[in-house]
Amino acid sequence: MALWRETPDLDALNAMQKNTIGEVLDIRFESFDDQSLTASMVVDHRTHQPYGLLHGGASVVLAETVGSSASYLVIDTRKYFCVGLEINANHLRGLRSGRVTAVAHPVHIGRTTHVWDIRLTSDEGKASCISRLTVAVVPHGEQPPAR
Repeated sequence: MALWRETPDLDALNAMQKNTIGEVLDIRFESFDDQSLTASMVVDHRTHQPYGLLHGGASVVLAETVGSSASYLVIDTRKYFCVGLEINANHLRGLRSGRVTAVAHPVHIGRTTHVWDIRLTSDEGKASCISRLTVAVVPHGEQPPAR
């Protein structure tokens, strides 16, 4: 059984990046299967830290983008919205160029929270970062939890 409420529309997900940090960092949704969502991001001057390596914060932006988008695809958006509640990241390998790919898999899909395991890899398939994202599922009309 697929995780998604309805079949993900990659074109719609990519269109949602317009006028956001996702557009600035060239985040692109690329694929999905029954239990994961995949997006990638450019590794260049836009995402580098001063030493020419992929900035850890940029990796976290990619991880939160793919994980929170995955939560969006699981919920009934007529009744709920999702917001990031907590994210962590372990940076394993520096990257200087190409694209970094993030794959989000669910760890927990609950009524009020989702937890995602997000693995980032280089173009060569080498692990770059491991992240965990917790997302709050909030009914429309309520304020999201304080951060």
